[in-house]
Amino acid sequence: MRLDGHTVLVTGAGAGVGRGIALALAAVGAHVVVASRSESGCDVVAHISARHHQATWARCDVTVPEQVTAAVGIALAATGRLDAVVHNATSNSSSRPHRLEEVSRTLWDDHYSVSVGGAQRCAAAAFDALKTHGGTFLVMTSPAGIEGSATLPLYATMKGALRGFAKSLAREWAPHRITVNAVSPLAYSPAMTAAIEAEPAMEQRLSRRVPLGRIGDPERDIGPAIAFLVGPAARYITGQTLGVDGGHFMSL
Repeated sequence: MRLDGHTVLVTGAGAGVGRGIALALAAVGAHVVVASRSESGCDVVAHISARHHQATWARCDVTVPEQVTAAVGIALAATGRLDAVVHNATSNSSSRPHRLEEVSRTLWDDHYSVSVGGAQRCAAAAFDALKTHGGTFLVMTSPAGIEGSATLPLYATMKGALRGFAKSLAREWAPHRITVNAVSPLAYSPAMTAAIEAEPAMEQRLSRRVPLGRIGDPERDIGPAIAFLVGPAARYITGQTLGVDGGHFMSL
């Protein structure tokens, strides 16, 4: 499975799952636009280049429409095309426990603007480029977005909303031959690593809940699934949620 000649924009690609996705896509031939709010994305581009693969960095805060539009422009300037967008960015507050009755408007807006608002901005900015070749748009949901969360209810709310967003956009964009899907990963990330460091027993407890017995690796486990969905082999799949979680959640 190769993505030679494909250009893929990945938001939130400076670390964690987004970084792993970017590395995996580049490894199978895609030119990856590493979109990140900070210059951590430059390190990812350097890593990809050191492997003799292709990548370009774009400074992109998905809450800022002009930066999202500019990131799409960087992709087009680099290769002349955009074949897929993977909206992976999440709020920096995503892993901070909270209670719904105590949520402030500021916290709500922070979660919404990155997750759901960011998805809409990316879709609006990329539509014209994606329909040229019948591209793909992916959003990242999570088990929390499917079954809810008692400790991270805003994160779960936004991830659940992204599933509805993807299904609606899949219907809207089908006449343009653009596929739209959601991916629900279970993999190591900076937030998960920090949580494990704070509570070492969490890693074993979570692994026991996964039928395959381990937490996923962003590059080796999540990235290849993304590569499949943005490639030609998945051209007849749209409006779906793919769980890439070792069987952690089986009732989609």
